[in-house]
Amino acid sequence: MKRFVVTALVCGAALAAGASPAGATNECRGLMVCVPVAGPWVVVPAASRRVEFQLQCPRGYVVGGLDAELSDRAVEVTFLGLTGSPVNPGITTQREAQFLGVYAGRARAATTFRPHIGCMPAAGGGGGAPPNVRRLVFPPGRPVVRRVRNVRVRGNAKQRALHACAPGERLLAASHAVAFYTRRPPVPALVGGVTVSRSVRTGRVRATIGATDAIFGTRTIVQLQALCAGVNR
Repeated sequence: MKRFVVTALVCGAALAAGASPAGATNECRGLMVCVPVAGPWVVVPAASRRVEFQLQCPRGYVVGGLDAELSDRAVEVTFLGLTGSPVNPGITTQREAQFLGVYAGRARAATTFRPHIGCMPAAGGGGGAPPNVRRLVFPPGRPVVRRVRNVRVRGNAKQRALHACAPGERLLAASHAVAFYTRRPPVPALVGGVTVSRSVRTGRVRATIGATDAIFGTRTIVQLQALCAGVNR
């Protein structure tokens, strides 16, 4: 999938113009050496209610902090971190950050968010830039809740499973994943031994799971995820 990349140039006034405002966002909080980079306002489409956007540090820097500004409190902004230990810049994050924006409001309207990253030197050196002062629109909150149900899959059988949001929440979207508890990557026959058909009706996630005898002896699950708008959203 094609990614949109915003590259910030560390060069005198150009960097200052793209810097994050002091007191408004916190992408550099706790970082002794930090170059703030502010992205553009990213549109969360009304139809899909979600969007991904990539923001990049200057060369020689890695993402050390993140923040965002919202045009609507019902927008949730998260980012995709890499696996590794410990959770740290250079391990969890690299030069770029992949932001995920989800709109949980009731209105079918396009909303926006503005991503911010605090960039720290990948190997010493560097410095920040004098910021401009501007007022924050809305700070990020937690308008979206992810409800998860793991369904144990039986071999050579067909199963039906239901999943839903908690009382007072609204279902925004649904997804599923098939997983195998094996020491090594599952062989194609095992992967092909499970099929899932998923639909959403009356605010519930409905899944039909089919499995062949290829999964006998292997612990297999289907994880159903419901993306829910929080109470009063």
